[in-house]
Amino acid sequence: MKEILVKRSVRLMGNHFEISAVADNTHLAERFIDLGITEIRRIEKLFTTFSDDSQTNRINQHAGLEPVVVDREVFDLITRSIRISELTQGAFDITYGSIDKSLWNFDLSMTSLPAPALARQMVRLINYKNLVLNASDSTVFLKEKGMRIGFGGIGKGYAAEMAKNVMRQAGAVSGVVNASGDLTTWGRQPGNAEWTVGIADPDSKNLPFSYLKISDMAIATSGSYEKFVTIDGRRYSHTINPKTGLPVTGIKSVTIFSPNAELSDALATPVTVLGVKTGLDLINQMKDIACIIIDDQNKLFSSKNIHIH
Repeated sequence: MKEILVKRSVRLMGNHFEISAVADNTHLAERFIDLGITEIRRIEKLFTTFSDDSQTNRINQHAGLEPVVVDREVFDLITRSIRISELTQGAFDITYGSIDKSLWNFDLSMTSLPAPALARQMVRLINYKNLVLNASDSTVFLKEKGMRIGFGGIGKGYAAEMAKNVMRQAGAVSGVVNASGDLTTWGRQPGNAEWTVGIADPDSKNLPFSYLKISDMAIATSGSYEKFVTIDGRRYSHTINPKTGLPVTGIKSVTIFSPNAELSDALATPVTVLGVKTGLDLINQMKDIACIIIDDQNKLFSSKNIHIH
């Protein structure tokens, strides 16, 4: 029987998702995609900060007041987030939510950086160590008033991974969930070819400079070519260093390859914050994880276990 590939684009979690499934017929492939979308919507409801009654917002509303009971799924994702914070020495931190959007709007009218003292004051509430978890009660407590958590750095990857799991359990032997460039793949394309991905050239997003085989792998890219401002001839990315409150400079894009979309998503930003040398050192110590970095001079760096042709 001939297998077919069906793709669908949909806006979820404020991002463009493309979900693909391989099946014997269109109807079945569409059903798999429906299941993936339903799962992503469920996760969005759980983690969004745009709805007052989400668990994320309840945690934020009770900052400095009392612990909040959350679903085990939310508790576990926060636990894993803290592990990434520890691994990256705080370069990844889900308590970044306290940064006032007025400090960073990244529109083109931005002509100067905020004063370092103001930026530091804004980030004083960012500290994953002030996030208190109680596993037996499944509670989360932010120690300081005004602290806020957000899942912008890990949520898309988590949603992609969960959608993949739901689709596989339903019988989808092959597919791709692409959450705005954070993508996870399983199985193979119709005709048994491996899934491949183009690594985007930071200066011309639609022109890949390299293709890599990525079946049964997950990829995430964090790039300043999507959102950046140029001030006094220097390019500043929309990625903020949680320690200084100032935007990161020096790196155009970081692409992380790993077996899991959540992990790839969570590591892309901190490697950008850590910079080329420290970022590569971190990735080189981790098993089954690889990375490609392009700096502002368009120089390409890669971890030891990856070979670009």
